[in-house]
Amino acid sequence: MARKLFGTDGIRGKANAFPITPQMALQVGIAAGIAFRNGSHRHRVVIGKDTRLSGYMIEPALTAGFTAAGMDVFLLGPMPTPAVAMLTRSLRADLGVMISASHNPYEDNGIKLFGPDGYKLSDEAEARIEALIEEDLSGRLAASGDLGRAKRIDGARERYVEFAKRTLPKSLDLSGLRIVIDSANGAAYKVAPEALWELGAEVISIGDKPDGLNINRDVGSTATDALRRKVHEVRADIGIALDGDADRVILIDERGEIVDGDQLMAVVAASWAEEGKLSKPGIVATIMSNLGLERYLGSLGLSLARTKVGDRYVVEHMRSHGFNVGGEQSGHLILSDFSTTGDGLVSALQILAVVRQTGKPVSEVCRRFEPVPQILKNVRFGGGKPLDTASVKAAIAEGEARLSGSGRLVIRPSGTEPLIRVMAEGDDETVVTSVVDDICVALKQVAA
Repeated sequence: MARKLFGTDGIRGKANAFPITPQMALQVGIAAGIAFRNGSHRHRVVIGKDTRLSGYMIEPALTAGFTAAGMDVFLLGPMPTPAVAMLTRSLRADLGVMISASHNPYEDNGIKLFGPDGYKLSDEAEARIEALIEEDLSGRLAASGDLGRAKRIDGARERYVEFAKRTLPKSLDLSGLRIVIDSANGAAYKVAPEALWELGAEVISIGDKPDGLNINRDVGSTATDALRRKVHEVRADIGIALDGDADRVILIDERGEIVDGDQLMAVVAASWAEEGKLSKPGIVATIMSNLGLERYLGSLGLSLARTKVGDRYVVEHMRSHGFNVGGEQSGHLILSDFSTTGDGLVSALQILAVVRQTGKPVSEVCRRFEPVPQILKNVRFGGGKPLDTASVKAAIAEGEARLSGSGRLVIRPSGTEPLIRVMAEGDDETVVTSVVDDICVALKQVAA
C-alpha cells in the first residue's frame, strides 16, 4: 500500500497540525507498539527527542500509546538521533523513536522510528503501521495488568559520549586543538562539547542554549555564518556544525571555508582505503553528490554508487551491497563500522583523526577535489504533476542534451514540501546555469 503519513524520513510536519498532533502521536504509539509485539517478553521502546517546544507535547502522547499497547517506555530526553539508534540496540529494545524535524525550524517536528537493529524502518514496516492506524485497535490493546511502564534512563548521555569517544583510535587524542562546536541549539548541545573536551580539545561552544524556540535559528549545519565568525574570532583549528538532531555535520576550516559532506566522504574514503578499512573499493552517495567527488574517487580506483536522495536509501544500498561508507552532500555520513545512521559527532571525529595523523591543517586535509559548478533551484507548485507536461519534458530533454558528456541533470520532487528541485552540474558554469533557468521557467509556467 502507498504510505500517507511517512515520508523519506519518518512522519514530519507543522507541530500541532496534522499529522504532528498529540492524537496522531498516540495512534502511532499504539500501532507501532502492536506491530512490534513479537513474543511473551516485556517489550521495550526507547524515545529520544531534540529541544523543540513541541517535544513536550509529542513525547507524552507517544508514551501513552506505547504503554497502552503493553510496551515499557525508556525516556532519554534530548539526545542525538544516532544516540537513540545506538541505545535501542544497547538496551535490547524492540523499537526506537526520535522526535525531531532535523534541520527544520522549531515550528516543525517529526517522528522517526528505528527497529531493534537500530536501522530506520523499511517502507514495508511503515506501511504496516499506517494500516494499523486506520484499523479499530481497541480489541488489541494491552489488558489492564499488562500495561507498559515509563521511566527516565539515567546515564544515557554518558553512554553516548563514551561510545563516540571509542570511535577515535586509542592512540589519538585531541589535545592541542582549538575546536568551536555549534550544536544548533539542538539535541547534542551537551554531549558534543563533553565528548570533545574529554578527548583533550580546547572547546568553545555556540548554539548550546536551547529554549525550545531557537533550534537551528541562525546556527547549525544549515546556517554556518555564526560558526565562521567564531572560528575567525578565536583562531580555532576547526569549526564543527551539527544540525538539530546531530545526524549531520558541516565543518569550517581554519580559514573560515565550508567543508561539505562530499569533501568529508572523500577524506574518509581515501583514509580508510589507505588503511585497508573499506569493505568495498568504493562508497555510496546520492544523486546530489558533486561530480567532482566521483572523479576524485575514480582517480583512487574507487567507485561511487548513487541512490535516491535520503540517507535511508544510502543505508539500504550499503547494507545490500556490503559498503561501509556512505553519505550525502548535506553532511549525513553513514559509517557502518560504528553506527546504523548518520552521526555528525562521530563523522567529525574521523576527520579529526586524519588531521592528527597527518599533522596538516584542516584546510589541506579536507580539500580533496575541486567541485564542478553545481546549481540547485526549487520551483513551488500548487498541485498536479508538472513534470508530466510536454513543455517541461521538452525543456528537460534539451537540458540533458546540452550537458551530455560534460555534466549531469537531476530533477526530483521534494519528499517533504510541494517543490520540484532542479539541479545541474558540469564543467561550464554558464551552460549549467542556463539549463537550470530554462527548466525552471518551463516548470513555473505549468506549476500554478
